[in-house]
Amino acid sequence: MKELWINLPVKDVKKSKAFFAELGFTLNPRFKDTDEAAGLIIGDSQIAVMLFPEESFRKFTNHDIADTSKGTEVLISVDAQSREEVDQLIAKAEKAGGTVFTRPEGSGWMYGAGFTDLDGHRWNVLFMDTSKIPSK
Repeated sequence: MKELWINLPVKDVKKSKAFFAELGFTLNPRFKDTDEAAGLIIGDSQIAVMLFPEESFRKFTNHDIADTSKGTEVLISVDAQSREEVDQLIAKAEKAGGTVFTRPEGSGWMYGAGFTDLDGHRWNVLFMDTSKIPSK
């Protein structure tokens, strides 16, 4: 296996592109001129998150879409380089129309927070200072 793609259904690809652009996520230029799909490129490993209209997603999964208002189908976690970066990303998500479900918190070696995007998919933002992990 060479790559990993995470596929998510969205109600409006155009609005989702704008939301993630406001967060500072890199949009895959291959999908810039279409509303049939969007691609996000995340991190140094360049993990691809693909956003598809719900109807398209339903067709290729041959399955119903989870109701994110009633349950969590996935928790996507991204790392931050500092506590401040966690705070900044959460503030951007809220300003862009996302919902914060966990305010920034933590002590010691881990600090994080969580938000939902416009379609209720849950994202976790974590800063981990492994040099502060308690040893046994």
